[in-house]
Amino acid sequence: MPFLIVFFFIEVLVSVEIAGRLGGLLTFVEIVVSAMIGFFLLTNFRYTLSKSATDLMNGSISMQDFQKMSLFTLIGAVLLIVPGFFSDIIGVLLQFSFFGKLFANRVLNLKNKNNDKNIKNEGKDDAIDVEVIDDSNTKQ
Repeated sequence: MPFLIVFFFIEVLVSVEIAGRLGGLLTFVEIVVSAMIGFFLLTNFRYTLSKSATDLMNGSISMQDFQKMSLFTLIGAVLLIVPGFFSDIIGVLLQFSFFGKLFANRVLNLKNKNNDKNIKNEGKDDAIDVEVIDDSNTKQ
C-alpha cells in the first residue's frame, strides 16, 4: 500500500511538471498515443510470449527469466494505457528486456534473499539438542 501512495505521488509531480511545459493539447495527444501503443502491445502480447517460449525451449533463457520478462512486458503495456507521464516512462522501460531484468534482479532478488535468510534462521531457533541413552542393555 505505501508503494502505491509513493507511486501516485511521483506520478502527480512528474505529470504536472511535464504537462505544464508541454501544454494541454500536447499532453492530451501524449495520453492518447501512449494508450494506443499500450493497447497495441497488449493485443500483440501473444507474439511476444511465443518468442519468449521459443527462447525458453532453445535454452537461451531460464524459466525464471521467461516468467519475469513476460510479466514485465504485460505490466509495461498496462502502464502505458494508464494516463500519466511517470507511468508511461516506466511502461516504456519495462518493454525492454534489459530494464525488466534489472528491475527483477534489484527488487525480486532482494525479497528472495530476505526470505531465504528467514527460512535459515527459523530452523536454528527451533532446534532442540537431545542425546538419547539406551539403558535397556545394562539392567539385564
